[in-house]
Amino acid sequence: MASGPVDAKKRWLLTITTVLGGIGAALSSTPFILSMKPSARALAAGGSVNVDISKLEAAQMLTVEWRGIPVWILRRTPAMLEQLERNTPLLVDPSSEVESQQPSYAKNLYRSIRPEVLVVVGICTHLGCVPLAKLASGASAGVDQGLARRLFLPVSWL
Repeated sequence: MASGPVDAKKRWLLTITTVLGGIGAALSSTPFILSMKPSARALAAGGSVNVDISKLEAAQMLTVEWRGIPVWILRRTPAMLEQLERNTPLLVDPSSEVESQQPSYAKNLYRSIRPEVLVVVGICTHLGCVPLAKLASGASAGVDQGLARRLFLPVSWL
C-alpha cells in the first residue's frame, strides 16, 4: 500500500459504492427473508386454544380442534383415577422416564398437571384415524364389559 495521501475523489467513490452495494444487498435479500415468515393462515392454525373447562362435569369429554386435529379434554372421575393405579403394570413406561414422550410437568401417575383433567390429541398413532370414545359402562356402551370406559379404534383387520 502506498503511504501517500489518499485521493478524496477515490475515497468518496469507494464510500458511495459500498453504501449502494449494502442497500442493494438488503433490498435483494428482503423477499427471501419475508418468505421465511409464516403466513397469517399458518399463524392462526398453530396458535393456542383457550377452553373454559370449569363447567366440564365428571366423566364428560370435550372435543376441541387444534391445528385441524381433535384434542380431547376429559374430566376424570375418582373411579377413573383409581383405574389408572391398577393399570400401571400394563404400561411400557409407567414412570414417564422417556424424555421425548412426556413433558416434565406430566411425569406422574396421572400424566397431567391436574389429576382429574386429561388433555390428549385424539389421533391414533398407528393409522392416523380418530378413536371412538366409549365412556359408558356395560352393554349400553356397545363394548365388552372388560373394555368399558375406553377409547378404541373402529378398525377391523381381516
